[in-house]
Amino acid sequence: MTDHTLPTLRLKPKMDPRKLRHGYPWVYDNELVLDRRTKAIKPGALAVLEDSDHTPLALVAVNTGSRIVGRVLDRATVTDLSEDWFAERLSRALALRARIYEAPYYRLIHAEADGMPGVIIDRFGDLCVVQPNAAWAEVRLDQLTAALIRVTGVRHVLKSAGGRARNLEGLDDQDTVLAGAAPDAPIAVPMNGATYMADVTGGQKTGLFFDQRPNHAFAAQLSKGEKVLDVFSHVGGFALAALAAGADSALAVDGSQPALDLATEGAQQSGVGKQFTTRKGDAFDTLAALAEEGESYGLVICDPPAFAPSKQALDAGLRAYERIARLATPLVSPGGYLVLCSCSHAADLEKFRTACIRGIGRGLYQTGRSAQLIRTGFAGPDHPMHMQLAESGYLKALVFRL
Repeated sequence: MTDHTLPTLRLKPKMDPRKLRHGYPWVYDNELVLDRRTKAIKPGALAVLEDSDHTPLALVAVNTGSRIVGRVLDRATVTDLSEDWFAERLSRALALRARIYEAPYYRLIHAEADGMPGVIIDRFGDLCVVQPNAAWAEVRLDQLTAALIRVTGVRHVLKSAGGRARNLEGLDDQDTVLAGAAPDAPIAVPMNGATYMADVTGGQKTGLFFDQRPNHAFAAQLSKGEKVLDVFSHVGGFALAALAAGADSALAVDGSQPALDLATEGAQQSGVGKQFTTRKGDAFDTLAALAEEGESYGLVICDPPAFAPSKQALDAGLRAYERIARLATPLVSPGGYLVLCSCSHAADLEKFRTACIRGIGRGLYQTGRSAQLIRTGFAGPDHPMHMQLAESGYLKALVFRL
């Protein structure tokens, strides 16, 4: 029977509950009976999700102001979230990361895939940055923070409140310190033989992108003795890994001078400052300018922000990916390598690959050269994919030999 201490959400009569029984974690507004009673449920409150026959399906977190009204948290028999509940999820997530990574620098919680819908936690040694991108986590930050400290032993916990997801949930954009103190300087993060500088208070997202770690490592294998061009470099992701692996030189291109300054500091701390240069500017314009200047590179990487963050932006995003591929291709020396990446949820692997291949074809037109796709990469294992949620496998990295 339903626990009547909690409100209920009920599926519409025509909604098939089987996908939810099989583990799908979201319930949309058009799938539910939303009457005055359910619309009065406070954002972030818990409820029992029922099918149209009043059979309990799951414990869900509610936000009737969001397109995703219900986020599945646990079985329907669970009626509350305690600090122990958070600790159990965190412990399970930590066990995976501790087995894989020698140093405590990784994504600790990857939202739905780690059983905490909408929650991102990145770890930087004894500091964690939490992105509570769903209302249920926002109202339980004290419990989450206490469990996080208990399980991991970190001393400092920061809340990062930027991003589109929080806006969709109707949440604020105020960063705060949840425990300990905010660092007064960027944090040095060892990864793939290089040192990266993470600005966890003023940088993008949590300050560093751990998801590309295995793709950085693979590209670095191709870089020894080569000139490298890293476009949309952020804090030097691909470039610093390449230099650590023996690249002759690396040019990092980004529109953010603060990000390039962090990349430069990372290069210096990695002992490769003399081989590293930066160029601030629009990526499309810079690619065209480098071609005009007659430059060529043994390895070119383009890792842009999400060009297609939503279905509405998909067509424009795919055109942008095609254009990037077309502009980057002529800069790759014969026998060299081109790495093209996408973090767009809306552009699946097939659509992204098709756009890239079309762009490369245009870039190679009348040159007599051909292309081989030699690797398809994804996010690292600290960014697991939820088996019922394709969106959690957002990152794609295609490696071509030209």
